[in-house]
Amino acid sequence: MKYAIVTGSSKGLGESIAQLFLESGVHVIGLSRSTNGHLSEVAKENNTIYKHIACDLSKIELLNEACEEISEAIFPENPSTIYLVNNAGVVEPIQQSMHIQTEELLKHVHVNTVAPMGLTNYFLNKANEKGVPLISAIITSGAAESPMFGWSVYCSTKASMNMYTKTVALEQEELKTENKIIAFSPGIMDTEMQKKIRSSSKEEFMDVEKFKDYKKHDLLKGTELIGGVLVDILTDDDIKNGKIYYARNYL
Repeated sequence: MKYAIVTGSSKGLGESIAQLFLESGVHVIGLSRSTNGHLSEVAKENNTIYKHIACDLSKIELLNEACEEISEAIFPENPSTIYLVNNAGVVEPIQQSMHIQTEELLKHVHVNTVAPMGLTNYFLNKANEKGVPLISAIITSGAAESPMFGWSVYCSTKASMNMYTKTVALEQEELKTENKIIAFSPGIMDTEMQKKIRSSSKEEFMDVEKFKDYKKHDLLKGTELIGGVLVDILTDDDIKNGKIYYARNYL
């Protein structure tokens, strides 16, 4: 029996990843602020389980409670493998760094950095305790490697996730566990986040016209396609610990 924990499962890439796991016989725990009835139907059709846990990842006390609830749902079932996909993320605030308020900064860092680190740390510990391999992915971005005007917070948090991935992988290799962690860069997709990016002013985000052109010229990839690439990587026996995978290399 295999379980997948997917954050941001209510829509976009998270929904596609959760659906693909369910269709492949993997039970899914979805972590997001809103629920998704479609995934419950997919689970029924494939004789799998979909459990939604409501959680605002910007609130640490709620994240801690969610970790306990997920653990209570999964480990009594004696899973053979656990997949953890840290997909949830925010791009706001899109603004020149000198205009960003500390409150906005704090919420962004909690969602994009603290939450995926906290979830991964918790389930690495639990997986080791229970003797179950954890295969974890963190959704990163090309913005982790290229500074962009107006994205100081987003670029910084994604860059930190790349280094976190490499460091955790180093630890797990040295400890000789079966746990694996990767970062996955999906490229540009047709999601709600892209809509928010396109609604920015040029003063806030200098490259906004480029992103409008992506949509205009139908260059945005579907989340089902990208989700399929990630699920294939995670379920491959040859997955490389600490690697940053790029979806474009598999399309």
